[in-house]
Amino acid sequence: MSGVPTAAGEQWQTPKLPGPPYFGAPNGPNAIVEGETGPTAARAPEPYPPKETGEDASAPGSEPFNLSDIDVRVYPDELKRQGSDWFAIFTPAAGETTQTDSGAVALKRNLDVIRVHTLIHESIVCCVRFSADGRFLATGCNRTAQIYHTRCGAKVCILTHDDSHKSGDLYIRSVSFSPDGNYLATGAEDNKIRIWHIATRRIAGTFEGHTQEISALDWSKDGRLIVSGSGDRTARIWDTHDQNNNKILTTTIHAGENVDIGITSVCISPNGRLVAVGSIDNIVHIWDAQTGTLVERLKGHTNSVFSVAFTPDGTGLVSGSLDKTLKYWDLHPILSGTGPSGAVAKDGANGKEASGGEKGSLCTMDFVGHEHYVLSVAVSPDGRWVVSGSKDKGVRFWDAKSAVAQCMLQGHRNSVISIDMSPAGSVFATGSGDWQARIWSYSAQ
Repeated sequence: MSGVPTAAGEQWQTPKLPGPPYFGAPNGPNAIVEGETGPTAARAPEPYPPKETGEDASAPGSEPFNLSDIDVRVYPDELKRQGSDWFAIFTPAAGETTQTDSGAVALKRNLDVIRVHTLIHESIVCCVRFSADGRFLATGCNRTAQIYHTRCGAKVCILTHDDSHKSGDLYIRSVSFSPDGNYLATGAEDNKIRIWHIATRRIAGTFEGHTQEISALDWSKDGRLIVSGSGDRTARIWDTHDQNNNKILTTTIHAGENVDIGITSVCISPNGRLVAVGSIDNIVHIWDAQTGTLVERLKGHTNSVFSVAFTPDGTGLVSGSLDKTLKYWDLHPILSGTGPSGAVAKDGANGKEASGGEKGSLCTMDFVGHEHYVLSVAVSPDGRWVVSGSKDKGVRFWDAKSAVAQCMLQGHRNSVISIDMSPAGSVFATGSGDWQARIWSYSAQ
């Protein structure tokens, strides 16, 4: 990204505002973000984050190696990493050990993770997103979007949403960089999409039409399209070159009159051909980005789909749900046009209806292990890892080919609302209800 001003000499003060007690939790208790009254960094950190109590601690199914059952205090040193206020525990690589100098046998693992920066905010961090070159991270919180330098963690830009007539809180639920890094799109609770010119910190344009808060944004890799999702139960495709070519993608969501959020997440495929949308009706909807035609409905989750992410090659999709699971969907049938029409595939072993799409796309893997709602998912640029954040305050690294959890990361003191992996690789970011965003580094062993 070019032209971003530095933070040198910048004076910025904002009042300490209490975090909202509720962050849109359809089909569940009113607490995706538990009540917080200030930044948790000011509190004495607990050495080992406790589990939730009084709740079902396991999702349907089981893991051969359950990271949730591990006591980190007695776990082998070679399979864990600890910081002052965080820890990670790793799954041992199957059958792999190494001999130490003392003759002892040590277990090996496939992954390493370390915290790089903690970025303190003035409110709940609703979203995190890297620039296309990975050099910068944007975050969204109450009334501001902020941009940080990934390597040094310095705040380089604050975009203040002070032109709204809305009183009180105005949370920025979603952010997305333009491919050239010169602009940032932000979606807020006042139903507007703002396009910011980063170097001047001025609004270059707005998209208006949604009738409820903007819950999700994504910018196509060619820079032409912006996709938005909203609580008004529609997604929209905005053409940045031709305002007459915008499209409204309407879903039929049956979830009761008192549900605030309709569309929870959106994602454009790497080639710009497809738009995937997660919603509270438990279904992933996929549209043709050029025609606005609905091409697939992926059924299998048993609660709201809160996050979707395409694989780097565009042939697969990962979804995360309030049913505590992630699913991997094989999209080859709709990409090739060979799938059946109007039929969900059957499981040949027992004849029951399997998770899948109406045009033949199948769920080929379930990722099971989170103890609470899965709120955010991302796929590494090499396609090797799937990463997820949850209301259980944890992050999980999964092997994308086997759906086996390789790492459980704990450190945030509240729900991990948003997660993103750097397109440049080896770095990911998390945003949480504890008023923090964190930048982490990972490496394969």
